Amino acid sequence: MNTVERFFRRYISSTIGIVVLFVAVNLLLAGAYLVIFYFNNTTAAHFPTEDFSNHVINDGTFSADQQAQEILHGANAWAMILDDNGTVVWENGLPEDFPKRYTATDIAMFSRWYLEDYPINIWKRDDGLLVIGLPPGDVVNYYFSFNSRYVRPMMICIAAAFIVNIFLMIFLFVRNTYRVEKAMGPILKGIRNLSSGKPFHLEEVGELAEINAGLNKAGDYLMKKDNTRAVWIRGVSHDIRTPLSMILGYASEIEDTTGLPEHTQKQAGIIRRQSEKLKDLVADLNLTTKLEYSMQPIQKQNLNPVELARQVVSEFLNEGLSDQYEIEFSEEQPGKTACLNGDSSLLQRMLSNLIHNSIVHNPNGCKISLTCGINDEACSFSISDNGKGISEPLLNSLNHDEDISSTQEQSDGIDHGLGLKVVKQIVKAHQGKIHYFHTAPHGLSIRIELPLK
Repeated sequence: MNTVERFFRRYISSTIGIVVLFVAVNLLLAGAYLVIFYFNNTTAAHFPTEDFSNHVINDGTFSADQQAQEILHGANAWAMILDDNGTVVWENGLPEDFPKRYTATDIAMFSRWYLEDYPINIWKRDDGLLVIGLPPGDVVNYYFSFNSRYVRPMMICIAAAFIVNIFLMIFLFVRNTYRVEKAMGPILKGIRNLSSGKPFHLEEVGELAEINAGLNKAGDYLMKKDNTRAVWIRGVSHDIRTPLSMILGYASEIEDTTGLPEHTQKQAGIIRRQSEKLKDLVADLNLTTKLEYSMQPIQKQNLNPVELARQVVSEFLNEGLSDQYEIEFSEEQPGKTACLNGDSSLLQRMLSNLIHNSIVHNPNGCKISLTCGINDEACSFSISDNGKGISEPLLNSLNHDEDISSTQEQSDGIDHGLGLKVVKQIVKAHQGKIHYFHTAPHGLSIRIELPLK
């Protein structure tokens, strides 16, 4: 599953969760309403017809006790009792304009509805029919009548309509999300390619055509800018090579001429050494540019890592290393061999840069150790020195894979970044790892691990 699909699946899952949460909250609110309805004794708001009837006594004549009076007055209602003939045999608060006798039709009409706009409650007694009239507007009476065979289908239809609406909402959302995903997928892929420097082109059609056009324009601009930079660096590296070789040649010739004054020979030696630094700097700049823009083809072959490391050390010793420096080579598992698949020239450059880095940053001399280790899965190179080392913030920055340029220390006038950047790019090109450590009591140790497979 790629990043785009994972993003939109999380988006859909979150939306389904929102729908479920919406339904749950509504059910919770409905339940809370019923609980409040129950605990607030809302049912007591209805007139207690049966209780009232129990407090109306018939001892030959009808009379209502004090509690019945309080119930009636508290509800601002009136009451009357009709005998079997529909005649009012007792009343309390009955409006004066109401008749004192009602037919069976009248009783049938107001028993479920209203009597002159008064909502009616009735209660059958042994001695008659109790009629309670509530204030107009306090109670709404409706009469519903359903055929029993329609009740079940109606409830099923209501539940089905609710479920269909939920699924329809989810379907429409998923459909719209799919359309957005279809349109956004190429854009997100283009952004990834743009961030990694890969060429791309988006179709400038549809609702997001303007965004596609903007990304195409940005990609073309960055590719043109990067190509211009790479061409410029290659041109400078090529053009500087001839005059630099001439400077090195003449400086070496002057340095080796015994008939010249000693200070002149020393000055020629300084020119030669600084020219060699400039040559290495240009070579590193050219190499890091090629690696950054994938212009340097990785020509991998099977190598013996021990022989590779020993060859690098031998080159430093054969070039006439100053007596201030001591380089030694060792193996973690003497006699154990393995086959490392990598680019020989790049790996040699990696080790040379690290050894050269120890030499440059320790002008007073130091001891440098190169150790090669082999196990079943990886080959390791450890380069350590007992020089002045580096600061803790710089060490942390290097181990946290921050931009090499941000770790440069300019206080001593020495560029720390380019050589280490080349090393980092070579390690990355071989799918390896690099770690930096302090060496006790002082110094720097660098460990590189390259997979054998």
